[in-house]
Amino acid sequence: MATGFCRVPLLRRLVVSPPVLPFSYSLQPSRKINISASLSTTEESTSSLIQPTTSRTRWKPTCLYFTQGKCTKMDDPMHIDKFNHNCSLELMQNAAGLKNLRQQELEYFLVLDLEGKVEILEFPVLLFDAKTMDVVDFFHRFVRPTKMHEDRINEYIEGKYGKLGVDRVWHDTAIPFGEVIEQFEVWLGERQLWRNELGGCLNKAAFVTCGNWDLKTKVPQQCKVAGMKLPPYFMEWINLKDVFLNFYKRRAKGMLSMMRELQMPLLGSHHLGIDDAKNIARVLQHMLTDGALLQITARRNPRSPEKVEFLFEDRIV
Repeated sequence: MATGFCRVPLLRRLVVSPPVLPFSYSLQPSRKINISASLSTTEESTSSLIQPTTSRTRWKPTCLYFTQGKCTKMDDPMHIDKFNHNCSLELMQNAAGLKNLRQQELEYFLVLDLEGKVEILEFPVLLFDAKTMDVVDFFHRFVRPTKMHEDRINEYIEGKYGKLGVDRVWHDTAIPFGEVIEQFEVWLGERQLWRNELGGCLNKAAFVTCGNWDLKTKVPQQCKVAGMKLPPYFMEWINLKDVFLNFYKRRAKGMLSMMRELQMPLLGSHHLGIDDAKNIARVLQHMLTDGALLQITARRNPRSPEKVEFLFEDRIV
C-alpha cells in the first residue's frame, strides 16, 4: 500500500468537541434553479435550500463540455459570461473562522459522486487540497452504458438528464466505463496520486463520498458489467456522513441533510453529478473549518474484496 494511509482503529467518536449547530432556521427560496425530476424520496425537498449564493461572484452553471476538455467556445465572451469554467470553491470564512483547522493525515481528498442506478452515467471527481482548502483540479466524464440497447439508453438519459437540459451534452461526450477508468488512471498518475507499479493504491489521498453506495456497491457492479477487475485504488474511502455524525453528533442521512444542518444553500442541480460533487466539497470545506479530522471509514479486505470493514462504530446505515 502506498504511503500516506494509516489503518484507522475502530472509533466510537472523534476526540474534537463538536461545534454547536443551530437547531432551527429558515431558508427562503428567491430564485428558480433546475432540479432533477428523479429527486430521491429518501432526501428532503431541495426547495428550502435554494437561494442566491453569498459569494462575491454570481452563481453560473458549469460548462459541461469544459469539464470534459471539449469546450470550443473559450474565446466567446457571451459563453464565458453565461457558464462557469472554474471548479474552485470560494472559502466563505474569514481568517478568524479558520482557527479550528486541524492538520489532516492526508494531503488530498477525491470527492466522488456517481450518477446512474442501472449503470453509471456520470463519473465526477474533484481534487480537494487539504492545505489550501479548495478544489485545485477535477476529472469529469459522462459514461455510456455497456449492456443497454440504444433505445433504452435514450429513454434512460431523457429521464435522468432531459429536464436538466444537459442530455445533449451527455450524448455528445459519453464514453464507455472502461475508457473512463483508463483516462482517470492517466489523470491520477499525472498528479502523482497513483502509480500502478507501487501497488495501485492512492498516494496521500483518499476518496470522499456521501455514503457507501458509490464505492461499496456501484463501482464493483459496473466493473463486473464492463468485464474488468476492480481497480485497487477503490479499496478504501471516507464516508462523509459517518464523519459528520461522529464530529457534530448530529445524524444526517444525505447531502441535503448535511447542508441543512450547516445552513448552506444548494448550488446547481441536485443529481447532476458534477454539481453534487461541488456541494459535497463545500460541506467538506465547512467541516474542515470547524475542525473535523477526516479519516478512512471503510476498507475492503485485500484477500476478499467483496468484504468491507466499516471502521467507525457510530455510522449511518
